[in-house]
Amino acid sequence: MSMGSVAAGFIRTTLGDIGDPAEGIVYAHEHLIIDSPLIADRFPGIHLHDVGTAIEEVSRCAEAGVALMVDAMPVASGRDPVRLAHIAERTGVAIVAATGVHHDRYYGPSHWSNRVGVDELADLFTADLLHGIDEFDYTGPIVRRTRHRAGIVKVATSGEIPDARDARNLDAAASASVRTGAPILTHCEGGRGGAAQVAFLMNAGVPASSIILSHVDKAGDLGLLRELASTGAVLELDQGLRQLHLGQGSITVQAVAELVGAGYGSQVIVGTDGARRDLWASLGGTPGLAKLAQDLPGQLDAAGVSAEDARAVLRDNAIAALRWRPIPADETAAA
Repeated sequence: MSMGSVAAGFIRTTLGDIGDPAEGIVYAHEHLIIDSPLIADRFPGIHLHDVGTAIEEVSRCAEAGVALMVDAMPVASGRDPVRLAHIAERTGVAIVAATGVHHDRYYGPSHWSNRVGVDELADLFTADLLHGIDEFDYTGPIVRRTRHRAGIVKVATSGEIPDARDARNLDAAASASVRTGAPILTHCEGGRGGAAQVAFLMNAGVPASSIILSHVDKAGDLGLLRELASTGAVLELDQGLRQLHLGQGSITVQAVAELVGAGYGSQVIVGTDGARRDLWASLGGTPGLAKLAQDLPGQLDAAGVSAEDARAVLRDNAIAALRWRPIPADETAAA
């Protein structure tokens, strides 16, 4: 399928392309299914494998006003497009799936993802975006593409400056984005590395408005947030729920108020990054993923954020960032 057969400006979900999601909040960085032998063995606290539990948790979010979620687990790291689509069907919450690659810790040094080049990765990401995610998530010799396509490219870096693996992955992510018009969602380890990510991706032809920097409030540095916002990239704030779980004060509300006040209110979006079993109410954890939607609107109001700006942060900005952008005719033909 070429991009020429679909109008630009859509959001690509596991159940198909949409214009705007139903009225409600957008959770821009979630983890609903993380299921692989490596995860189960090394990281049991984030082993999220049961679709029934996920349906229960996402249903609570829907009741709290959530309309769309981005599942941020990329290629061969525990992703399952069929289960994600089933969750969307059962809950009514639209779900955007990711392609791309994560940190090496989710694969290991002998994994195939560390033995391929930029073009091979870019071709794989593009196929996920345009044709459908492999039912087996590239864990075996058979590729059986589903009707569930990725809607975003995920890429992670490990520090302030990309290492050789990071640079290869950024190159591949940028190539897939430039070919298709799909946005890019990054992982900023410890909240750091976003400036280098933006510079790298923009140099490769990705516009800043299509770059979403995740976890940037984790560093706890409001000056850094203003610096990142000045690049034109979208800032995804997601530490509030985790800090609430730990009994800490949330920097997220303060960061939103700071960025809105500095004139960057159109570049801020939110999520929970709820990739922990002890955060899910359906697994006996606290406070539950729905807590963000239940509490954040009132917290923003109390912090002096206007209703218009709050709506932008909670919904409108994410919708704009997740839309696929038009690509040149020569790129469309090549795709």
